[in-house]
Amino acid sequence: MDGFAAHLEVEKLTPDEFIQVLETLHMLGSRGAGIELSSLSTQALVDILGQTSREQLKAVADHPELRSVFLDEIFRRMSEHFRPDRARHVDFVVSWRFSDGDGEDGFDRFQTVIEDGTCVSSVDLARTPDTTITLSVDDFIRMATGNAAVAAMFVTGKVKVKGEYAPAVRFSSYFDIPKPSGV
Repeated sequence: MDGFAAHLEVEKLTPDEFIQVLETLHMLGSRGAGIELSSLSTQALVDILGQTSREQLKAVADHPELRSVFLDEIFRRMSEHFRPDRARHVDFVVSWRFSDGDGEDGFDRFQTVIEDGTCVSSVDLARTPDTTITLSVDDFIRMATGNAAVAAMFVTGKVKVKGEYAPAVRFSSYFDIPKPSGV
């Protein structure tokens, strides 16, 4: 699957064509064809998303099923890229709110807990958050795949923080986020 991804010229696709490719891959994966977005390496996923236009990412964010697939996939991979050595003595809970969602008050929600050298993310919102971060899905995808300047997103107001500000600002430093390799 990574070989296919390396040859996919995403930037040449219209947003509708890009969605059609992703829908096809997702459908094949859900039918047991062995071709799944989750089987892509993180680097391949980052490289594909590094080629996308804002319009293509907005189309993913606006597609209810693909939106969910990408959010689930990014949060699933967080623990794989977590660097406990960078988060020594760090214990906090981040609640994520993604605008234009299907959940309560029009937001999709996730929670990330970093404590005792571990990182766990899920849709379970049982913990009281230290910080709540609100942003769009397309900006989150760009941020989570190293395709956006996180500091600039805070400064421009694309990322809104309620609660403790410092954990939100430092959050990305606790992870090895692959950079696009310029496929």
